[in-house]
Amino acid sequence: MRLLRARPKLVAALAVLALFVAGAAYQALLGSRTSVGLHVEGNRLVDRGHDVRLLGVDWSGTERACAEGTDFVGGRTDRAAIRAMVRWRINTVRIPLNEDCWLAPDGPTTGAPYRRAIESFVERLHAAGLYVILDLRRGEQPMADRARSPRFWREVADAFRDDRRVLFDLYDEPHEVDWFCWRDGCTHPSGGLRVAGMQQLIDAVREAGAKQPIMVGGLDFANDLGRWLDLPPFDPESQLVASFHTDDRSRCSTERCWDEVIAPVARRVPVVTGELGETDCGTRFVDRFMRWADEHDVSYLGTAWKPAPCASPSLIEDYTGRPTRYGAGLKRHLEALWRAKQDVRLGGA
Repeated sequence: MRLLRARPKLVAALAVLALFVAGAAYQALLGSRTSVGLHVEGNRLVDRGHDVRLLGVDWSGTERACAEGTDFVGGRTDRAAIRAMVRWRINTVRIPLNEDCWLAPDGPTTGAPYRRAIESFVERLHAAGLYVILDLRRGEQPMADRARSPRFWREVADAFRDDRRVLFDLYDEPHEVDWFCWRDGCTHPSGGLRVAGMQQLIDAVREAGAKQPIMVGGLDFANDLGRWLDLPPFDPESQLVASFHTDDRSRCSTERCWDEVIAPVARRVPVVTGELGETDCGTRFVDRFMRWADEHDVSYLGTAWKPAPCASPSLIEDYTGRPTRYGAGLKRHLEALWRAKQDVRLGGA
């Protein structure tokens, strides 16, 4: 009789326990989903529980060589060439993509061959321990094309949907549009181009089932983040990153501008300087920006990894990684950051 009287209490206790276990399992599932691969948490990029700053270089060639019919990637991407990149102590490479080459019918350097070449390049970079940013570049066009760019991003996002070491940079350098057109799209007054807004491009990525972080560059060739927080597009995954570009000729190239415009954004969302350059073959500007960025947890990638005159700007003289005078500034700074990190690890061991 005691057992029968106790049974309702026992059943209630078991029910509470079952709910607790189910809730814990659900929270564990949520935690595993959000902790797998690179992702945004507040104003930080995080991977496997560790904060990550993307420090690297911009590749050059994948946006041009395919259209010229000469090559897929426009430079050396073999293991030795990638090892030369890694020796600069980078952790990220940003790859510009040609929308027309990706969407075109199969040809010697377009369509499926181009897509396979990009995927293979990304795999080799991952094998070297590097994150990859995939960036849409359309020359001097002010914004993405409403007729083609959403399809491009659906296909790219589908191809890399399961790769959690990739980020998507929706459009390289928006310009000659206002903030509403930037977000929602418009018909451009010059030439009547039907522009795709950042919202349409985000929707295209998410429709493909991809959940990776998405970089969204501001106006004035991604140098202006002034209203980025006022008119942000909506991401159902809450994985947006502000993309900023700067060099010694940019409007926002002073510490005052960085403090007043970039720092407030960096306190709300991650900021990645997708292109950092200097056009006088010196290092004074990049040195100053990198010190500021280090203090504000802002990521940066030097442009560009291509053998060319340093004023292009170019980081390297050849694919062995020998730096130009300008590139030496980035290389020296990244090596110093790496050594400091190793010292901290050894000190804590």
